[in-house]
Amino acid sequence: MTPDEFRFLFNEADLYDLARAANAVRDRRFPEKMTTFVIDRNINYTNICSCKCRFCAFYRDKDDPDAYVIDEKLLYQKIDEALELGATQLMIQGGLNEDLDLAFFERMFRGIKERYNITIHSLTAPEVAFLARKEGLTLEQTLRRLRNAGLDSLPGGGAEILHDEVRAQISPNKISSREWLEVMRAAHREGMKSTATMMIGTVETLEHRLFHLQSIRNLQDETGGFRAFIVWTYQPGNNELMGEKMSSLEYLRFLALSRLFLDNFEHIQGSWVTQGKQIGQITQFFGADDLGSIMIEENVVRAAGLSYRMQIEEMIALIASAGRIPALRDTEYRIIKIFPGGLK
Repeated sequence: MTPDEFRFLFNEADLYDLARAANAVRDRRFPEKMTTFVIDRNINYTNICSCKCRFCAFYRDKDDPDAYVIDEKLLYQKIDEALELGATQLMIQGGLNEDLDLAFFERMFRGIKERYNITIHSLTAPEVAFLARKEGLTLEQTLRRLRNAGLDSLPGGGAEILHDEVRAQISPNKISSREWLEVMRAAHREGMKSTATMMIGTVETLEHRLFHLQSIRNLQDETGGFRAFIVWTYQPGNNELMGEKMSSLEYLRFLALSRLFLDNFEHIQGSWVTQGKQIGQITQFFGADDLGSIMIEENVVRAAGLSYRMQIEEMIALIASAGRIPALRDTEYRIIKIFPGGLK
């Protein structure tokens, strides 16, 4: 799809025609009619952050009374709880904390791998770039050390919109679009897979979103290192940026077009965390083949005043009642368990 075709379809195409086209593309790629999900825990190791993004309600200054850095006892307690609930993946993310060096993460990842058989899908591109600068290392050197300590893959957080006009307004202290892409390129070269994400609904235009899609499609052509694309909507609340919440119809239109535009991405994830369970279910009719995680723990979106919770039984029912086959997966999208017809 060309950029001009994308613009035309976004502005002119019938919503249901887009949905049918996105589903046709998905079903050619995944004829088994399965919708996958993963069980993981999102652990925030610190809320102290020097970035102070205008859309974020989670960060704290070092001197704030509720500022924290997680200790080993609590970390392992959270992992024990996650494993009891069937988790196969940890998403460990946090703020850019000037007091935490690379050795902190090496100790944490080694400690986890020594105790548990679990995938560490953790640290966003801004965190990796922050550590590289702090240690005076290249991105490749930093990623190599993290990988040797136990880091398996990178989530796509910190992308927001990969256009510096937008980043200057919503996250002026965060790494540039080019730097985000460079971290991902370096990770892929080091043999680490990642996901790509996008947050829509702040101050960006359609042109900014399209630039983002072109950027990740080009990098995927170059490296093939992205496993999935995840788009979610900005949540105005308890932050400096505020603004209006995006409509679910616009989100679904963009999701369907993402499936069509990102022809070199296998997996397109529907978002229930920011859109709610009903719209999360509907994403399966707009090209999504995955519904992400049941989210044992999520703090960043919740800090903005939004809190949707999901049980595994609900996820299975959500998929099955849409006429698709629920399937539990791991980080690499390998199927762990299929629930034909849902739970009886």
